[in-house]
Amino acid sequence: MAQQLQYFKYLCIEFHMIRSIGYLSGARLRHFLVFLVLLVLAAGQVSGQRPAGKRPPGKPQGPGARITGNVVAADGSAIPFASIALCRDSVLVTGTASDEEGMFSLRTRPGKFDLKISFLTYRDTVLSGLLVKSGELSLGTITLREGSTTLQEVMVKGERAQMELKLDKRVFNVSKDISNIGANAAEVLDNIPSVTVDVEGNVSLRGSENVRILIDGKPSGLTGISSPDALRQLQGDLVDKVEVITNPSARYEAEGEAGIINIVLKKEKRKGLNGALELRAGYPANYGASLNFNARKEWINFFGNYGIGFRNRPGAGATYMAFDYADTSYSYEQESAHVRGGLSQNVRAGMDIDLGRQSSVTLAGLYSFTDGQNNAEVVYLDFDELNIQSGQVDRTEDEAEDDWRRELSFNYRKTFKQEDRLFTVDAKWMGGGETELADLREVSTDPLFLPVIQQTSSTEDDKRWLFQTDYVHPFSKEGKFEAGGRATLRTLDNDYLLQDYLNDSIWAVNADFDNHLIYEENIYAAYLMAGNKSGNFSYQLGVRAEYSDITTTFLQTNDINHRDYLNFFPSSHFSYEFKQENFIQLSYSRRISRPRHWWLFPFYGLKDSRNLHYGNPNLDPEYTHSFETGYLKQWQNGSLLGSIYYRHTTDLMGRLLVSDSAGITQNFPVNLGVEDNYGLECAGSFEPNRQWSFNGSFNFFRAIENGDYNGVTYTADTYAWTSRVSARWRIRRKFSCQSSFRYRSPRTSNQGRRLSMYNWDVGAALDLFKGNGTLTLSAKDVLNTRKRRHVVIEDNFYSESEFQWRSRQITLSFNYRLNQQNRRKGRGRGQGFGEDFDMEGF
Repeated sequence: MAQQLQYFKYLCIEFHMIRSIGYLSGARLRHFLVFLVLLVLAAGQVSGQRPAGKRPPGKPQGPGARITGNVVAADGSAIPFASIALCRDSVLVTGTASDEEGMFSLRTRPGKFDLKISFLTYRDTVLSGLLVKSGELSLGTITLREGSTTLQEVMVKGERAQMELKLDKRVFNVSKDISNIGANAAEVLDNIPSVTVDVEGNVSLRGSENVRILIDGKPSGLTGISSPDALRQLQGDLVDKVEVITNPSARYEAEGEAGIINIVLKKEKRKGLNGALELRAGYPANYGASLNFNARKEWINFFGNYGIGFRNRPGAGATYMAFDYADTSYSYEQESAHVRGGLSQNVRAGMDIDLGRQSSVTLAGLYSFTDGQNNAEVVYLDFDELNIQSGQVDRTEDEAEDDWRRELSFNYRKTFKQEDRLFTVDAKWMGGGETELADLREVSTDPLFLPVIQQTSSTEDDKRWLFQTDYVHPFSKEGKFEAGGRATLRTLDNDYLLQDYLNDSIWAVNADFDNHLIYEENIYAAYLMAGNKSGNFSYQLGVRAEYSDITTTFLQTNDINHRDYLNFFPSSHFSYEFKQENFIQLSYSRRISRPRHWWLFPFYGLKDSRNLHYGNPNLDPEYTHSFETGYLKQWQNGSLLGSIYYRHTTDLMGRLLVSDSAGITQNFPVNLGVEDNYGLECAGSFEPNRQWSFNGSFNFFRAIENGDYNGVTYTADTYAWTSRVSARWRIRRKFSCQSSFRYRSPRTSNQGRRLSMYNWDVGAALDLFKGNGTLTLSAKDVLNTRKRRHVVIEDNFYSESEFQWRSRQITLSFNYRLNQQNRRKGRGRGQGFGEDFDMEGF
């Protein structure tokens, strides 16, 4: 009830303010049957009858009553988040707000009341003299009429905050960020505080790359197959919001040392036909269009997204390598330039079906395809021990890359009369693959050096199944018991081949670079969790069991590497609520980070003949104990979240760089040892007035690594920090501009140092056609400074490198909304929200 009152008070404030201003073979089958038996046993425990003599959970003591109804507009469409006030003798007794379907429910004691319903520019509706008795009083459908002032005439036009702070997660409404216009999903993530995406597409959270990425709460082929580059194929304008969960509970899969990043795609929930069309053009070449639509009527809802885009991303790099061995010393400089791009398409469609009896089904499908063309040129300048140039080698690569993803998902959802009781079943199939065909040519000024002509081919096919079920059972007003099970079955087939040109159109297979690998990963999980609240104190305890069955088969040598292990992952969350919506929380979870499958490949990629990347089939997963405490302070016009965290990781995975006397370096992953990571993070938002809004984050951490490999000790003790600040200025009701700046400090590694990196983005937006259209101009990396810079210092070699994946980008876009203007709800000046206080619809 306290939460409902807070919700009601918030809505009343904004209402009066606006009014005043107008996703089976033998072994898999056995594992899956065991999984089903465990699930049935768990369900039998959680769905039993309540003990005799106990009152139904959620009902008030004594002769309680409930008032229900449905708030709609004159055209029959639901009105979400309408303010519902129950009064007696003009004194507020209780209140709530209608949900996204316009439904509301109030609990009170019997008596005579007045019920007032209000929402923005609709006329207030008052139902006087309601005689409420024990049981349920259904008011049926309540229709609100338009007032004399339309929404277009409201002088202040509010919207969802770009950043919503909660104790268990942070929600970033990225569709409201001007700097994300024309971006892909990887670039959208790189704009999230505490999240970084390096120039190769690797995502990090709080300085760690071991983070789990989900789409709509489930694994997806869109999060990568043989490389971390797949997120770049998903257009950013299909993303609605991003949720960052730094210490997940047992409900979530245990994968990801640093936490979970959940990408939520757009899906309209209001009745009727609505949608949005976006067109964009940019420099370097960035052209595209996207369409989002939704058609909801009564018991069925259709939704879909389509996006098409063509991009060319130029980039460049430079490397200096110096080698010093007993019998020789030499160096070389390398300069590279590349253009990556092509045509990409994304299609997503589905339907929600209301089955009645509080049950619904969602069916959805996704198809993504990219026809890419990548070209690269590398120049090596060789120098002798006197630093005199001794030769030059030119290398070119022309690559055609096709990439595709397919997904089909099923969701069944059942609610009950008992409030907050919920049962869900999910099934998802994911299929995808990619084909890369490249022509390589290398020539030298040395007459003794024969030209090298090569062809490479890499094909990959990935298939995954996901089965999951969850059950939530309230056992008191604030207490809940949760249980669930999950099975993920995956088979990946990768075939890599390198051929050398001999003569007369004769090609020979290079046995050193010929491999066919089959990777099978089956993970079965079940969890139990319970939580309750006593006064201002809340707690949640849980445990998750995961059984991993992983087999790697190398077909050329018939080597089979099979590993299986059973792990338990406990979690606990405790929070205390102070007055005035301030919270403090303490949490713990155990996490696992399994090796990325491409880290298990014997080798991958020959883009640089002097710098080779290898995998390690013997990699073990790393395990992390994560502790975190956070404090959330809120004001009317802002909020501040501070967190202190500690992570202890064993079997730490890391990549090493070694060289030989010929000047060829090899980069490969190993289990090094342990890491201790201490950090302090702050995130906040502030609106001093209706024109200005600010948000930012700061993450400072210390990371201590200790390990060894082949008798060599590798250690690092570094202090590093990242920060981002964004400011937005609204001018009147039609124009807004935004500026954001991001900085990543230098960081010491176990072989050298990663240097600093910063970038500045700006943008401006103008509303047109009575608020239905928006014209946006944005510039990313205005100063062209987003470059990865590394220094490696070893006994026999020294390296300096700089690499830029893409250069400065300027984009002009136009977005037109059909029947979506009401998405811009009025809201107060504050942007901070309390625990479980979800303002998603605002």
